[in-house]
Amino acid sequence: MKKQQIILVSGGAALLCILYFFGRTLPPKKISAEVKTEAKKSSFDIQTLLQASKNQLTTDQRAYLDGLENSVVRGNVKEQQAAVYKQIAAFYRDSAHLLLPFAYYTGESAKLENSEKSLTFAARFFLESFRRQENPDLKRWMADESRKLFEKALAINPNDDSLKVGLGSCYLFGDISDNPMQGITIIREVAERDPENMYAQFMLGAGGLLSGQLNKAIERLLTVASKQPDNVEAKLMLAEAYERKLDKENAIKWYEAVKDHVNNTEIMREIDKRIDQLKK
Repeated sequence: MKKQQIILVSGGAALLCILYFFGRTLPPKKISAEVKTEAKKSSFDIQTLLQASKNQLTTDQRAYLDGLENSVVRGNVKEQQAAVYKQIAAFYRDSAHLLLPFAYYTGESAKLENSEKSLTFAARFFLESFRRQENPDLKRWMADESRKLFEKALAINPNDDSLKVGLGSCYLFGDISDNPMQGITIIREVAERDPENMYAQFMLGAGGLLSGQLNKAIERLLTVASKQPDNVEAKLMLAEAYERKLDKENAIKWYEAVKDHVNNTEIMREIDKRIDQLKK
């Protein structure tokens, strides 16, 4: 099997910029308003990926994992399995530095633990990861995992607007349904009831950018940027939206605003390059 490329996602501004400047190789997709119900399936096989990840480890690391996997004994097996999954997840994050196995085992642990906190953490990790993933099958699988986790969290707390926005985002960005409008409907319901919910406004802005509705995207993202001046992704999206509108002046303005949050020389150089191109 070919080595799988996994985008390592964090909240850092520098990495976020890297994903924008070096990771965008696919053209923006158009969202159709046509209502369809057929779910999309992914051919991605997580077990194959997990085995390939394990094969990369040293002999001692594999022995450690084998010990964890065989450590569940009689008693409260469900609780013990959840704890073991947490340990395996921590190993892949801290020792092996493989974030997809980390995400998988974190999600499996959360499903067994079935607490709103653990389910929400795992669901959001998958969400933020698949939004920047360009392998379509992997993206669809990650989005569906995120959907399942959000749904389980909403079963515990059905009135949580952030969980609703997260669930809607799975449909909007994850390509798990032929009807992405159902995701917009979920998020818009939150935004209309609570216009101050910046998470909903941001996701609708991102959805507008994805669908090519640039004016709507800009309107929402300007609101987010004014309320959340440290939201680097909103500023990057504004720069992209204005650039796609051929509004060079505002595109440059927002690329300059992004520079206020970056202290990485390579990223600064790339932003300056983009600005220079816009000035021509």
